[in-house]
Amino acid sequence: MLLALALLCCCAGCYLIESASGELSLLSRRVPIQRVIANPATPGALRKQLEAVASIRTFAVTDLGLPDNGSYRSYADVHREYVVWTVVAAPEFSVEAREWCYPVVGCVAYRGYFVEHRARTFAERLKQRGFDVDVAGVAAYSTLGHFDDPVINTMLGWSDVELASIIFHELTHQLIYVPDDADFDEALATTVEEEGVRRWLTAQGRLQDLEQFQLEQHRYREVVALMERTRAELRALYAESMPDERKRERKRAAFTALRASYESLKSSWGSDSRFDGWFPQEINNAYLASVATYFRCVPGLQRELAAARGNLSAFFERVRELAKLEQQRRDAQLCSPSDAG
Repeated sequence: MLLALALLCCCAGCYLIESASGELSLLSRRVPIQRVIANPATPGALRKQLEAVASIRTFAVTDLGLPDNGSYRSYADVHREYVVWTVVAAPEFSVEAREWCYPVVGCVAYRGYFVEHRARTFAERLKQRGFDVDVAGVAAYSTLGHFDDPVINTMLGWSDVELASIIFHELTHQLIYVPDDADFDEALATTVEEEGVRRWLTAQGRLQDLEQFQLEQHRYREVVALMERTRAELRALYAESMPDERKRERKRAAFTALRASYESLKSSWGSDSRFDGWFPQEINNAYLASVATYFRCVPGLQRELAAARGNLSAFFERVRELAKLEQQRRDAQLCSPSDAG
């Protein structure tokens, strides 16, 4: 999840002060990874994971052409489950998330907090104003290279494949970032993340793990497609002229149908329930919007990678040229509705 400088360069007042304080507190906890590994008091499990991170970080530079800087070369323990909490909001009858605009990063479809109860207090105020709201804990984020982002304890419950995924994803944000276009930025990071993990596992000869990763990505896409279809149905519903209460009924029915579709899909997989967490007790417009941000433009970017014959340097050059286009032209080339699944 890209939180970037939105946590620092946000609107005036208490939110700015709290966000800056949270970021500075995080940065003050950093310890070089090699120092943690060398410390005899470091638990064996933590040492093993940080050794994996160091190897992944090297691969990101040497094989993927991602930034060679201080990010993910230090470790910080924040003594909590998540490093930040994000708030996403959408109107009751819209599938488009509300945006907040900040210096440098532009407009993004969330607001981030280092303290959970402040995120939930803000979310409650939005609910009282009639918004659909989603609050989510986030284990990792990027400051776009403005600071040397650490590996955080919140990330270390993951497998080495998941660690590689998030490191490749966040470093891509540092390499290329377009203000005001979260769909493009997140889809690019997702594309590089998936290609990077594929190459990383192949280089290690971990073909079984690669097969499992590709299966998970396929199922990932199937779940996203269900959500995107529901989002498209709701977009059409909200455009219709009818009483609000009738819209609410059909909206509830759409979410009930989404859950049923997921259960049917899951049954076709056998015992795989890894995506159950994607279907929390409350699904709403804000939640669907947050999922869509990551995937809408991925197929178009995968086409660009194929056109570059898999050469990542050439791919990044093509992407930089696309980044110069006006957003409408870029969307038309990369993010057509048919690509969304």
